[in-house]
Amino acid sequence: MGLDFSTLRTLISRYCVGEENWVDSRTIYIGHKEPPPGTEAFIQQRFPDNRVTSSKYTFWNFIPKNMFEQFRRVANFYFLIIFLVQLIIDTPTSPVTSGLPLFFVITVTAIKQGYEDWLRHKADNSINQCPVHVVHNGKVICKQSRKLTVGDVVFVKEDETFPCDLILLSSSRTDGTCFVTTASLDGESSHKTYYAVQDTKAYSTEEEVDSIHATIECEQPQPDLYKFVGRINIYMNNEPVARPLGSENLLLRGATLKNTKYIYAVVIYTGMETKMALNYQSKSQKRSAVEKSMNSYLVVYLFILIGKAFVNTLLKYVWQADANRDEPWYNKRTEAERERHIIIRAFTDFLAFMVLFNYIIPVSMYVTVEMQKFLGSYFLMWDDEMFDPELGERAVVNTSDLNEELGQVEYVFTDKTGTLTENNMEFIECCIGGHVYVPHAICNGQVMSGAGMDMIDNSPGPDSRDHEELFFRALCLCHTVQVKEEETVDGIKHGLHQGKSTSFYISSSPDEVALVEGMKKLGYTYLRLQDSHMEILNREDEIERFELLEVLTFDSVRRRMSVIVRASSGELFLFCKGADSSIFPRVVSGKKEEVQARVEHNAVEGLRTLCVAYRRLSSQQYSEVCALLSEARLALQNRDKKLAEAYEKIETNLILLGATAVEDRLQEKAADTIESLHKAGMKVWVLTGDKMETAAATCYASKLFRRSTQILELTTKRTEEQSLHDVLFDLSRTVLRHQGTMTRDNFSGLSAEYGDYADFGLIIDGATLSAVLRPPQTESNCGNYKEIFLEICRNCSAVLCCRMAPLQKAQIVKLIKTSKEHPITMAVGDGANDVSMILEAHVGIGIMGKEGRQAVRNSDYAIPKFKHLKKLLLVHGHYYYIRISELVQYFFYKNVVFIFPQFLFQFFCGFSQQPLYDTAYLTLYNISFTSLPILAYSLIEQHINMDILKKDPTLYRDIGKNSLLRWSTFIYWTALGVYEAVVMFFGAYFLFDNTTFTSNGQLMTSNTQMMFGNWTFGTLVFTVLVFTVTFKLVLDTHYWTWINHFVIWGSLLFYVVFSLLWGGIIWPFLNYQRMYYVFMQMLASGPAWLSIILLIAACLVPDVAKTVLWRALWPTTTEKIQRADRLYQGHLSEFTPLSSLRPVVISGPEAPGPGPRLQENQRSRSGHSAKKVMFTRWRYRAIDYCSFTPLLPRFSSGTKYGGTGHEAHV
Repeated sequence: MGLDFSTLRTLISRYCVGEENWVDSRTIYIGHKEPPPGTEAFIQQRFPDNRVTSSKYTFWNFIPKNMFEQFRRVANFYFLIIFLVQLIIDTPTSPVTSGLPLFFVITVTAIKQGYEDWLRHKADNSINQCPVHVVHNGKVICKQSRKLTVGDVVFVKEDETFPCDLILLSSSRTDGTCFVTTASLDGESSHKTYYAVQDTKAYSTEEEVDSIHATIECEQPQPDLYKFVGRINIYMNNEPVARPLGSENLLLRGATLKNTKYIYAVVIYTGMETKMALNYQSKSQKRSAVEKSMNSYLVVYLFILIGKAFVNTLLKYVWQADANRDEPWYNKRTEAERERHIIIRAFTDFLAFMVLFNYIIPVSMYVTVEMQKFLGSYFLMWDDEMFDPELGERAVVNTSDLNEELGQVEYVFTDKTGTLTENNMEFIECCIGGHVYVPHAICNGQVMSGAGMDMIDNSPGPDSRDHEELFFRALCLCHTVQVKEEETVDGIKHGLHQGKSTSFYISSSPDEVALVEGMKKLGYTYLRLQDSHMEILNREDEIERFELLEVLTFDSVRRRMSVIVRASSGELFLFCKGADSSIFPRVVSGKKEEVQARVEHNAVEGLRTLCVAYRRLSSQQYSEVCALLSEARLALQNRDKKLAEAYEKIETNLILLGATAVEDRLQEKAADTIESLHKAGMKVWVLTGDKMETAAATCYASKLFRRSTQILELTTKRTEEQSLHDVLFDLSRTVLRHQGTMTRDNFSGLSAEYGDYADFGLIIDGATLSAVLRPPQTESNCGNYKEIFLEICRNCSAVLCCRMAPLQKAQIVKLIKTSKEHPITMAVGDGANDVSMILEAHVGIGIMGKEGRQAVRNSDYAIPKFKHLKKLLLVHGHYYYIRISELVQYFFYKNVVFIFPQFLFQFFCGFSQQPLYDTAYLTLYNISFTSLPILAYSLIEQHINMDILKKDPTLYRDIGKNSLLRWSTFIYWTALGVYEAVVMFFGAYFLFDNTTFTSNGQLMTSNTQMMFGNWTFGTLVFTVLVFTVTFKLVLDTHYWTWINHFVIWGSLLFYVVFSLLWGGIIWPFLNYQRMYYVFMQMLASGPAWLSIILLIAACLVPDVAKTVLWRALWPTTTEKIQRADRLYQGHLSEFTPLSSLRPVVISGPEAPGPGPRLQENQRSRSGHSAKKVMFTRWRYRAIDYCSFTPLLPRFSSGTKYGGTGHEAHV
């Protein structure tokens, strides 16, 4: 007898791994009742309770877990090591100098994270202790939500939130339906319809529900909100009756019951197994380019630190090689310490030097950067220009870690529907059998004339009339629209028709609402769905009833939906609507050519089109359909695949009725925003699921494509005529032929009138993209087309990707993101289908649209409308990057200036590790004396006026490619710090070169008459240091406010006051006070004052000279703007760029001479704004801001310079 290994593996998996890991489905006993004897084995599975935990820590693990997470950061771990070294060995500085800043950073972070987790605990407790009504032994009892278990039957009232995932058993509505809003899950505020199990929907009391004897078999928990597969076995006379369960029966935790008095439902998923909890997975951590630069600089400074310590250790032993230069007696080394092995002594000295110089690594920079990002994000959220009064929403910052990345974007990937467009559909027309129908075509009793259009009243003919009525009925029946009825409006009863209550349509799809409302305008009104019957009101004011038998739901793969209905006459109809590409191949008759021509015409006009078809079914055919659907719906494995195959068989042999056209208007200022992004040097790609013609029309309307743009097509239609290989190489030759003239990288977005360069736009569809991205099958080069495709895209100003699946959107973003240039990418979307690309891109932007809030929740930043993207990038992104770049460079610079004199001092103290500065100065330099000025600068600096940044997007290019944090800039700042440190140290050294002894034996300088010692010397250097690095920031500040003045001068004053108090009072808690009276003694000397002033000037003069010289000879566009802004006393923003200093001629007492008044807002006859005076000229096709003054004399003495007028539109 052989051993059955498969059985053995099953047993091992079951008992060793755990049941949940091997069972792909679960069995739930409703009301915890065992099945009848002999039907099936009763195996009670273990499920978690309904407790939800979103908190990260507990009371017991907070300290160890939080400490572990904080010390995983390299900087924190490094300072911990330094602190431990100071505790273990004899170091020149007190452990307090490293321990106090580290303790401050760790404590502040721990308090912040602990408070946030306490809030999460509080929220969890409020949810877990919420009362829930449960049916038990025929009665409704109340228990806490956390005590719910799988199999409990719960009773939920209207406006209550579902406590866990439930299967609907029955409701207060006779048809067994209930209405639900899922705003907390996907943001959709529309009412969705859910259905009770057919065999249990009649049970309306606790006793009846408690008598249900059934089991549910369903899949194990998974995070897809819109997918559920299961079946219910209802035992009647001990015989099970199986019924399918799908997502239409599943009520999700967090959703809210609406327009339904109550429901009964059974618990299937609880606690952390609910779909909402499974969707709480944290997003992958995104890191900005600035953070990567910071880490690179940190590594460089770490090597510099190690190099300094090594050189000093080596030189110390070279110095002590002479017998007369042994360890100084005042170091008080014991004989045992002196006789230790030289390697141990050298290593100890190396660590001591590491401690002495460790301040070159700015630990406080990380705290300051986090504070700057956190506080800076509020400026974005408080911006009134980013507020949308229509939605009542402001910009939201979900991830402040990426603020500066907004100033580095090179590629923008945007959705079309709801992002570029309003997603507010309006029914425009329908085409039935070649005749076009337009709603509201009758005005004052007369038919309005239309070019080539047949109006409704023209009565195309008796046959067409039948098709027309079928078409209208199809659109009134083939949908998932709900009717929300309101008895009164503003206290007055209104009627839809003959006393019926006022109603309006709600649906998860705006297209469906637009179509149903369009039919209402054309005379056919959908009334309601009641008792599985759909009611419509025809033109004769007669109510027609159709029994709804089956709904073949819409999905993005089929791109169509169908319904099967039975008319009151007994006829069976299948009505189908969907995209033209999915309907036309299934049509066997009808005026296909006429309808297709109209569909293509509307698509070119930018309208969204749908085709409508039908099929009559016999009773036998309907029975076959029911059998197909029943078999597919009862399957627990591959149900979606089997349903798709069943739908394919059912939706065949259709008769074409016609097509509809719906307009989705372009969002306000969408075209202006895209044009600005182009001028800023960004490449904009539109990724959409729409058909090519509709998407292309939107791209032209939004100025993504210009009329001069040469369109390159990489579509299925073209690849059918030529091989993909040939098409790609043809396109590649086309774009590379013009590459030598002018590329879009240098002149993105400039109008064609400024140059004759080739402007290419690429259109690609999803099927062709799949072929391009498919991995090569052979070693030949004809299989891998990614590089050729990327080369084509790089030379195109804009790219349109149509017929894209959500996963393909993410693939496109990843393809560009991982290309050899590694550009910074941004994805913009408003729906759940955009989440994948939002998570994939470096920066994800969610639009608060009508397709739910999934995109907003998963994004890094959320804005109300697409137009707000312009200010988000061009202003806020620009400022964020400028500010944090200065902050990072300044921190490394001021620490070099701080610690390099300490390095030089070792050459004058026999490498004895004697510190140059007092312990208090070492500790407070980064914490107090120099921290606030740079923090204030990094929050409020505006190197260029906000209006200029908005009006001249080309300024965004000046900061591209992380230009302010390049290695050349970093080396300049470091070299500047080394220079200033050398000047400070040797300047002070030579000023005190001549020394004499006073009568009481103290050392005094002969040229300053000041007591001179190492602490006086160090204090003098430190004073020059603090004032120099602060004045450096003063010179770099362009935008002054009272906050700048307060923190800059306040910090200097605090240093002086602290030094006076620290050295002027005998502090009882100090064992020794080496700084006593040192600072006062130094200030009492006049030459010391002069020395401080001269050294500060000597430090700053070269940097000032270099800046002046560079700005005079090689000014950047930004520097030209700054100079012009100062020339016009800060009013440059009123006429820049390329706009105004407009003449406003004044007559009357203000005018120096007679003459008429030219109104500032005067318009030309065409209704457009009068052309503005352009204060720029194009030199080598680049903006020149140096041409303001020569143009001023062109205006007469009676001319005043007005502000901006109306913005010119291209």
